[in-house]
Amino acid sequence: MVWNEVIVGYLFLAGMGAGCFTFATILGWKNPTARKACLADMLIGLLAVGIGTMLLMLDAKAGFRNPLRFILLFSNWGSVMTWGTAILSVFLVAGFIDFLLYAIKRKTPKVLDWLCIIAGLCVAVYTGVLLGVAEPYPLWNLAVLPILFLVSAISTGFAAGLLGGQIADRASMRSVTFHEKTVAVLPIIEVCLVVILLVVTLQGTGLMAVAGAATVDGIVKGAFAPLFWGGLIVVGLAVPCVIDMMSLKKARPLCAVATAEVCVLIGGFVLRYLVVLAAVPAVTM
Repeated sequence: MVWNEVIVGYLFLAGMGAGCFTFATILGWKNPTARKACLADMLIGLLAVGIGTMLLMLDAKAGFRNPLRFILLFSNWGSVMTWGTAILSVFLVAGFIDFLLYAIKRKTPKVLDWLCIIAGLCVAVYTGVLLGVAEPYPLWNLAVLPILFLVSAISTGFAAGLLGGQIADRASMRSVTFHEKTVAVLPIIEVCLVVILLVVTLQGTGLMAVAGAATVDGIVKGAFAPLFWGGLIVVGLAVPCVIDMMSLKKARPLCAVATAEVCVLIGGFVLRYLVVLAAVPAVTM
């Protein structure tokens, strides 16, 4: 597997899609009248994870020319790719059934809803685990990265859900409030996790220490610094927080909602771009 922009696309779409479907499920519980918005967000989540999975298949070099390669993965349960394929399959199948039932019957079994949420959270965590097994990269820390990607997946997923819901049915979304505390806290958690990840990246010995220092230097003040400070910190985290704080006591206009959520999505993509492309492997040092 080649760690490139294709993998960045997979990591972003899979995490965001899983988070968006989770948002749609909770939206269906909390606001039964927001039916159109719920269906739109379910569809966004499924499409995002589905497209992300296709990107992963293409990057794995078998592509669509050898689909049996992915079926045969189920014979090796000691492989991270096997578990990832299983998790993605469970989410896509369960999510599609959940979507169809909600579209037809207007109500879905709670057991199926919870299966979709759990599978979606596992998809988000797996996007960090997939990188974490590549040991020569100190930035891809298996203890921190999956948690960071999970938090970012919820943040970007909720952003996509709010944006999609507003477009599909703005009237019903005016009464949606369950997300407010969550979206206010997530950026703070994400900043803390980014700092922890960078600090942990510096805690190595030998070649790992040299690679870790080069990675952090490149992100904080090197070639990737404009993306880190401008794309992630300012656009992805600070701007949405400012918009949310300015709108605490009044309904946000659609333009404010769109700006905040698009910024969150940009920040989520930039985060994964930096994690993948700014990481310096110890083996080349």
